[in-house]
Amino acid sequence: MKQNKIYLIALLLILAASGFAQEEGSQKVFEIYGFVMTDAGYNANQIHPDWYDVVRPTKLPAYKNEFGTDGNAYFSVRQTRFGAKGYLPTPLGELKTVFEFELFGTGVDAGQTTFRLRHAYGELGHFGVGQYWSPFMDIDVFPNTVEYWGPTGMVFFRNVQVRYMPIQGDTRLTIAFERPGASAEGGKYSGRVELDSIRARFPVPDLSFEFRKAFKAGYVELAGILRRMEWKDLDGTGIDYSGNALGWGLNLSTNVNFTRKDLFRGQIVYGAGIENYMNDAPVDVAIDGDKGVAVPLLGVVAFIDHTWSKKFSTSVGWSMEDISNTDGQNDNAFSKGHYAIGNLLYYPVENAMMGIELQYGTRENYKDDWNTSIFKVQFSFKYNFSHAFFRKSNG
Repeated sequence: MKQNKIYLIALLLILAASGFAQEEGSQKVFEIYGFVMTDAGYNANQIHPDWYDVVRPTKLPAYKNEFGTDGNAYFSVRQTRFGAKGYLPTPLGELKTVFEFELFGTGVDAGQTTFRLRHAYGELGHFGVGQYWSPFMDIDVFPNTVEYWGPTGMVFFRNVQVRYMPIQGDTRLTIAFERPGASAEGGKYSGRVELDSIRARFPVPDLSFEFRKAFKAGYVELAGILRRMEWKDLDGTGIDYSGNALGWGLNLSTNVNFTRKDLFRGQIVYGAGIENYMNDAPVDVAIDGDKGVAVPLLGVVAFIDHTWSKKFSTSVGWSMEDISNTDGQNDNAFSKGHYAIGNLLYYPVENAMMGIELQYGTRENYKDDWNTSIFKVQFSFKYNFSHAFFRKSNG
């Protein structure tokens, strides 16, 4: 509740500060935008109740009837979003800022309809600071679908960072230091008292980069990340279980216009210890033998967005994530997930959309031969809004 009040107060201050520039002129200085969105659907199978309105293979049951009964209807407005952008001229160039939140609760608010910060970021010249898309990810790979969570094998992470952008525009180069962090799993050894005294340590920030080369029909992008993860045994007696692991990853992505009406979105990522940068993945570090190691993974995304006309569009595609589990993980640990979607979207008037979408996902466990799937049909209704404020020209 306290966090919600902070967001509301910040929003009111931004709106109040924009009052001086409400007459249209030559220079945009402030913009508010967002959308109201309602989802309604039917899940023929089962998923963790906190994630009832999305498709996340890692949240599918790890054993029979883990989450109760199959076949449930759902309604949600958690995709609803609000944002504000500022554009302020300075002697060093235009200062761009963005403050954006939505209503989809995660973390301690998982399953709730509550305020959640997306972006709090500022950019001046070749430098940017704040919470924004990690350079390791490519947001343009996200397909034109209404399922909220998105492809399971996609790199998707907003992180607090300091970035340098020596090349800007359609072709661009970005280098960033990002807030470090990781998740670990004790697996078969999680109940051992020897591990109770182990604590994570992140001595240096994550280092990421992206280089995008634009061409007439689209672009190709290569991104990478390097991160150091440590854990310290604070017990001081017996065997010292301290250790470290190097996380790394390479992400190759593209958008290509095959025709004027067909856009291909694709991505292949491979690395180890980068799970918390993925859209839907388990832990970064797990026990292998008698030590902790960075867990390898492979992620793939392939979607086609097709425009039938000004009124109708379709997106169809598939995504996969494959984890190379370690021998110390539990037999029912997540190992592989698939994600597939097909939809038909209708745009009756400008800034309004409604559509139907078929959604499918699967989960495979590490060693116990368990696999399961989810099938959903979802109807979504979306209404966009935006308004810009301008500063009058001195001329």
